[in-house]
Amino acid sequence: MTKGGKSSFAFFTVLCTPGLLFASEGGGVGAIDYGVLGLYILGTIFLGYFISKKQQSRSDYFTGGGNMSSILIGVSLFATLLSTISYLGMPGEAAGKGPVHFVGLIGHPLIFIIFGLLMLPKYMNHRVTSAYELLEEKLGIEFRLSGGIMFLTLRLIWMAVLLKAAGDAMITMLDIDQSWSLLVVALIGLVAIIYTSLGGLQAVVITDAMQTILLYGGAVTVLVIITIDFGGFSWIPTEWPDDWEDQPIFPADLTTRVSWFGSILTGVIWYVATLGSDQTTVQRFMATKDAKSARDAILWQLGVSVVVGITLCFVGIALMAHYKKVEPSIPTLTSGTWEEFEKFETAYTENHEEAKPNAEDIKHFLGWSDQDADACAKYIHRLQLKPDQYFPHFIANGLPPGLTGLVIAAMFAAAMSSLDSGVNSITAVVSTDFIERNRKEKLSEKQQLLTARFIAVVVGVVVVLGSALTEFIQGNIMEVTASAVNLLTTPIFGLFVYALYFKNPHRVAVAIATAVGILTAVFLAFGDEFGIHNISFQWIGPFSLTANLAVGSILNLLLNPKTPSQVDAESTESSQP
Repeated sequence: MTKGGKSSFAFFTVLCTPGLLFASEGGGVGAIDYGVLGLYILGTIFLGYFISKKQQSRSDYFTGGGNMSSILIGVSLFATLLSTISYLGMPGEAAGKGPVHFVGLIGHPLIFIIFGLLMLPKYMNHRVTSAYELLEEKLGIEFRLSGGIMFLTLRLIWMAVLLKAAGDAMITMLDIDQSWSLLVVALIGLVAIIYTSLGGLQAVVITDAMQTILLYGGAVTVLVIITIDFGGFSWIPTEWPDDWEDQPIFPADLTTRVSWFGSILTGVIWYVATLGSDQTTVQRFMATKDAKSARDAILWQLGVSVVVGITLCFVGIALMAHYKKVEPSIPTLTSGTWEEFEKFETAYTENHEEAKPNAEDIKHFLGWSDQDADACAKYIHRLQLKPDQYFPHFIANGLPPGLTGLVIAAMFAAAMSSLDSGVNSITAVVSTDFIERNRKEKLSEKQQLLTARFIAVVVGVVVVLGSALTEFIQGNIMEVTASAVNLLTTPIFGLFVYALYFKNPHRVAVAIATAVGILTAVFLAFGDEFGIHNISFQWIGPFSLTANLAVGSILNLLLNPKTPSQVDAESTESSQP
């Protein structure tokens, strides 16, 4: 065996050893599954190493040389914007709340028209490494740096939230103690840091494509297995389930959690704002050859998003039917009544530190028959999962050995697909906007590569440590996502609107408008926790953007009422005798 082969085998053994120790002997995740996961991790790391050997310049690292495939870029965009939170949250949302969230997919053609056709050409006239370079010409260096800082804040929060969600999901799937959560999070972060810091954007894009295949394959596999178990498509409900909330086309008021109109409007605004202001997306457009290639990438991204989104909706509905089927019903008793048992259970848990009684306790205290005691014990110790837990639990317990490992690798991939993109994009912003522009002596290409890789490692470590703080955010993971990503997404996008589409933006007006947009988003995202309001999370993005642009437009008219052409005309007239 060669030296490289020995090193690979040793690293693979290190990756798999913890899994072999935790592997379940009777069902659940086994040694084969851990082996599959270890091979996948090893493959992504070696991909990053292989690509790093071909990189010669900073452009290679951050934009893949500016001539990457539209298909790869589009699929990578999808994987970046999906993340573990969405991959888990979308089936959970469909199972627990209903399919209205997926109505937002109807807005995808409008997203393409607004950004792909109307806005993208403006962006592609500038070939930049950092998206926030576009802000400097009209708004000045202060806004370029402000945009970069807001992006860094947004992405660090976003990655910390998704990494924590990924860690919790992996804990559920691997059926290991919650105390190992930090180790799982650290492993996900470590792998993403290694291949991202080595291979740059090219490694990110290629691994994102691999991860998308795994993600979709995992979702389809779950659908196939449940369909076979039901002997057909009888898992599709024929009437509106009682567990689902009412989901009107238009909301009765702002407190309505979700509506068709709200889902479409929120989706369109979030997508347009993200495509037009987030470094992770703008950086990918700059990695394509021209505006047409970038537009093709958006088509691929939106198309894949629709296909996967619909599939995940059906996965959630199928999982709901599955767990309803296996859940035992309240037993019929002969020794007493169910009301009597409920009173006994309440008293027992209060006196035994929340522990539930077993069959022997029921027989001892109530004197009931063995059959009734066993039935009651089985019911109260039944599997009780929240809809968010359906998908990861089924992956760990409902799939055959080996296939479980592949789907767990898909979940692992979902976490890394957003983490790697965030790390690479943050590295580009820090390197371009905060380090290189302030240096008197320009770094050599080799020094720039080394600096970028060092920054990538530091960013990854910060995200891993910050993930522990996300436990303080309340709500299910779809609501957590909406709160986190909408805080700064539309305010940052507002800066690009002022910089690219206002002829002569007034800096004071832009600063005040941006502050108003941020405060609006914070108020809507967290006001309910302080009892101030009960407004749905769907309105964070629309209201924040509207407040921002309305205030900015009015202040620009008041503070800068004359257009540049008017000013020039007056100057010419005053200079004439």
